[in-house]
Amino acid sequence: MLQTPSGGAGHGTAATDSGLMSIGTVLNVLRDEFPEVTISKIRFLESEGLIEPQRTPSGYRKFSNRDVERLGHVLRMQRDHYLPLKVIREHLDAMERGEAVALPTVGRQRDGETVLEVSEGPTVARIGRAELLAAAEIDEPQLAEWEAYGLITPLPDGAYDAEAVTVAALVVELGRFGIEPRHLRAMKAAADREAGLVDQVVAPLKRHRNPQTRAHAEARAKELAGLTVKLHAALVQTALGVRLP
Repeated sequence: MLQTPSGGAGHGTAATDSGLMSIGTVLNVLRDEFPEVTISKIRFLESEGLIEPQRTPSGYRKFSNRDVERLGHVLRMQRDHYLPLKVIREHLDAMERGEAVALPTVGRQRDGETVLEVSEGPTVARIGRAELLAAAEIDEPQLAEWEAYGLITPLPDGAYDAEAVTVAALVVELGRFGIEPRHLRAMKAAADREAGLVDQVVAPLKRHRNPQTRAHAEARAKELAGLTVKLHAALVQTALGVRLP
């Protein structure tokens, strides 16, 4: 049986009561190991026949644990072995038939040398409003409410950062416990203060004349953001007297 990707299908509240997941939840699960994965990428892999999620009567995708496992394998084989999708599909299908198959290596001749072929789908870091609504499985009034509370903010051109899908999925999950968007204003304010602190630390690097130093500012900001998230989680656990898995 295929292995679940790191932070995979058994991850917290990722699965719904039916055992199926929305595309937004699947995105959150996969991002533990594949930070660059997007909804467009998942849909592209579906269009290429790598996965076949179920559809609700209204047309929403619902993914099983097996779908998430296959997605993890596809992304891993692209990332680590640069295999084209056709080869990956044939390899996974053979594995699921119970055949003992070695990991394929595929290449072509160019100037007398074997060159590995890479097949990539579209990977964008932005999504449209309709795509966000579909991923979070919410309607326009709900999204408008979240925007009013500053939980989700559109970009100047009306699109959204891909991270908006993560925020939307978490707001939906919290709503199942009776936590409404208006209750999350304090969390948003705390996040803004933490972001301001990180920005204050890296601001001198951003203004530096050396291009390499300016480029280092982004890496430093990501590192600091990760530390603040871990500290925030630890403080919440301490305050509640609980320990998260």
